[in-house]
Amino acid sequence: MLKLKRLGSAAAVIGLTVAGTIAATGTASAASYNGACGSGYSVIDTKDVGDGTAYLTYNSSSGKNCVVTVSDKPGTTMLLDARVRLHRTNLDWADSEYDAGFFKYYAGPVYASAAGRCIDWGGNAGTETWHVNYNVHCG
Repeated sequence: MLKLKRLGSAAAVIGLTVAGTIAATGTASAASYNGACGSGYSVIDTKDVGDGTAYLTYNSSSGKNCVVTVSDKPGTTMLLDARVRLHRTNLDWADSEYDAGFFKYYAGPVYASAAGRCIDWGGNAGTETWHVNYNVHCG
């Protein structure tokens, strides 16, 4: 599934077909969570991040949060960003706390072990503006 994120030829054909169908019908639908975080993760929050949706998931067995940003325009290469970290007050994000680049389907997954802590999370899709919630989902 992770290979679909990049420019795989089969995925590109499927994505272009889906994008063509959406364009032909004149209706666009919001992205849906794609399960990229793995088994045991449940969606606990979503955030509109431009031309996509960031999904915050949680695995109660491991105490880990995971974020994936899914494009609303599958098959169209765009800037996508997914990020999660333990809360802190600075705006610097370590490389392991985000996945950003030009993708056709989604960015992420990115993980943070956050049992008993608060997190910062969010992303973007198609813009250069982060949409981040700070100091949330504490516990």
